[in-house]
Amino acid sequence: MEPIKVGLLGLGTVGSGTFKVLNRNQEEIRRRAGRGIEITRIAVRNVARARAIAGNAVEVGNDPFALVDDPALDIIVETVGGTGLARELVLRALRNGKHVVTANKALLALHGTEIFEAASASGVMVAFEAAVAGGIPIIKALREGLTANRIEWIAGIINGTTNFILSEMRERGVDFATALADAQRLGYAEADPTFDIEGVDAAHKVTIMSAIAFGVPMQFEHAYIEGISGLHAVDIKYAEELGYRIKLLGIARRAEQGIELRVHPTLIPSKRLLANVEGAMNAVLVHGDAVGATLYYGKGAGAEPTASAVVADLVDVTRLHTADPEHRVPHLAFQPDSLSSTPILPITEVHSGYYLRLRVADVTGVLADITKILAQGGISIDALLQKESHTVNQQGRPDGETDIILITHVTVEKNINAAITQIEALSTVVSTVVKLRMEALS
Repeated sequence: MEPIKVGLLGLGTVGSGTFKVLNRNQEEIRRRAGRGIEITRIAVRNVARARAIAGNAVEVGNDPFALVDDPALDIIVETVGGTGLARELVLRALRNGKHVVTANKALLALHGTEIFEAASASGVMVAFEAAVAGGIPIIKALREGLTANRIEWIAGIINGTTNFILSEMRERGVDFATALADAQRLGYAEADPTFDIEGVDAAHKVTIMSAIAFGVPMQFEHAYIEGISGLHAVDIKYAEELGYRIKLLGIARRAEQGIELRVHPTLIPSKRLLANVEGAMNAVLVHGDAVGATLYYGKGAGAEPTASAVVADLVDVTRLHTADPEHRVPHLAFQPDSLSSTPILPITEVHSGYYLRLRVADVTGVLADITKILAQGGISIDALLQKESHTVNQQGRPDGETDIILITHVTVEKNINAAITQIEALSTVVSTVVKLRMEALS
C-alpha cells in the first residue's frame, strides 16, 4: 500500500521533534499503522535551516498556502502556533479535503467549533492529542477510554512552567520573582511568560478537556482565569503547615446549575497524588461515575514528548483514512448534533473551600469579630492558624500585628466575597485579605 503523504507546517520545537520521531521510528510506526507515513513537504520561514534538518529528500519551501493546496498530500500537520495564520491554513486544508493534526491548544480553544464544523463538512478529521499535556494521552482517554462514564470532574496540572515555579517556591522558600528567573534561566519559561504564569495556557487546555468530557462547545471566553504572579511565598509556607500544597489547577466540573470552568492557584491536601507532582511535570485527574478517579502523568511539553502525541495522531488518522466518516470517533466524543448548551457558571457561583490570610492588629476581640462575620454568612471554619508577629517597628519591637489563617468548609464564592468585604472594613484588619480556593479531590 502506498504511504500516507504528510505536509508539515513549521519546523520549530514541535515540528522538528515530529520529523525526528517519525523518521527514527518509521518501521515500528508502519507496522502499527498498516502503511508508511512520510513527510514529503515542509513549509517554513527559514528554508536553509529546514533543509539542514530535513535533508534533500523532502521538498522545503516558504509558502504555507501552496503546501495546504498540494493535491498530493493527505494530512497536514500544523505546528506554526498562534490563532491567525494557523486558523486560515487549517480551515483551507480542511476545505481542500485534507486531514489535520495540530498541537495548537489556543487555536482549538478559540476556534475549535468552527474548525470541527469545517472538518465534518469535508468528511475529514482533526486530531489534537498534542494540544493538551504534551505526551500524556489524555484526549484519547477522555474521548475513547472513558466513553462509558459520565465524567464528573477534571482537575489538572497542565502547565509545566508554573508547576516548576511553585515547586521552587515551596522547596527553596524563594519568592515568585526569583523562581520565575530560575525557570527562565533553565529554559522552562519563555522570555515573555505571561500566557503561562497568568493561567491562559492552562485555560486553553482545560477548555478543550471540558468540551470533550461534557459534550459542550469550546467556551474559552467563559473560563475564569487567575495566574500565580500574585502568589506569596508565605502562603505556600502556611499551606504546608496546614497540610496542603498549592498548585495551579485547571478544573472542569459538573454542577447542578451548569459547568465550572476555571484556572487558579489551589490548595490540595498534601497526601493527594496530584499534590506531589513536582517540577515541570504534568498530571490530570479525571473522575468518572463508573471508574472513579484515574490519573494521567508525564511530560507535558518538549520536542519529543509532544511529537509522541503528534505521531500517534498521524497513526490514528492513517488507520481511519478510508473509513466512513460517520463511523469515526467524533472530535468532541459526542455526536456533533448532540452537543449540550449547558452554561458555564460564573466564578461567583462556584462552590469551594477557602484559605484566607488576614493581617490584623494583635488585640483582644479581633478573632471574635471575624468569626462572627463568617457565621453570619453561613461560612463555617475548618481550621485556624494564628502566627506570632515576625515584623518589628522602627524601635525594633514587635509591631503589634499578626497573621491569622483560616480554612473554611465548602461554600459558594459570592458568600465568601461578601464576608471578605465586611472583614476588610474592620479597623483591626490592616491589609487586604488573601483568598485562595481549595479542592479535596476526593
